[in-house]
Amino acid sequence: MSKIKIVIADDHQLFRDGLAALLSTQNDFEIMASVGDGKELLKVLEQGDLPHIVLLDLSMPEMDGFAVLNVARKQFRDVRFVIISMHEDGLYVAKCVRAGAFAYLLKNTDDQELFDALRQVYQGNKYFDDHIKDLMIQNMALEGNEIKPLSDRESEVLNYVAQGKTTKEIASILFVSTRTVETHRMNMMKKLEVQNTAELIRKATQLRLI
Repeated sequence: MSKIKIVIADDHQLFRDGLAALLSTQNDFEIMASVGDGKELLKVLEQGDLPHIVLLDLSMPEMDGFAVLNVARKQFRDVRFVIISMHEDGLYVAKCVRAGAFAYLLKNTDDQELFDALRQVYQGNKYFDDHIKDLMIQNMALEGNEIKPLSDRESEVLNYVAQGKTTKEIASILFVSTRTVETHRMNMMKKLEVQNTAELIRKATQLRLI
């Protein structure tokens, strides 16, 4: 029986070692390498003996998972990437899907689901459980709102508003009048289609503007 060749990329060695030990309990899995950052992963892939699947963490030093995906989808098209992350976030899921990831798993995924996902991906299928699909749908709903982009100055004001600074304080920091700050605030509220500052901060947070 041919084995599914896997490389693990995660910056926590204990997690990598535990994952490798777990996968090694399955006769059809072969761990080719275990690396701690994105640059090290690319070096392994550039050696030529490509794995079928890379289990990829997103938050890594040197080069994070998103950057790896962007490089890999051009240079290593035969390798299938399975994200395994602590980030339970629809925006992260959507970015990974757009970058070509075949699956998105959370680090608290149970053993059998991990095994099933890897086997599905090896067969050429995408794998997203119901919870991950819900996160994607929620993110799509947010993206579906046509939000006009904020100007650099509006973004600056928004960050100060989120820090709890008053209009007068923001005006002093930016060397502008309080009226100018209020104009920026009103423009942002119109663009994000909200009625007050609390809603402005809430929606800006959802859209990852702050």
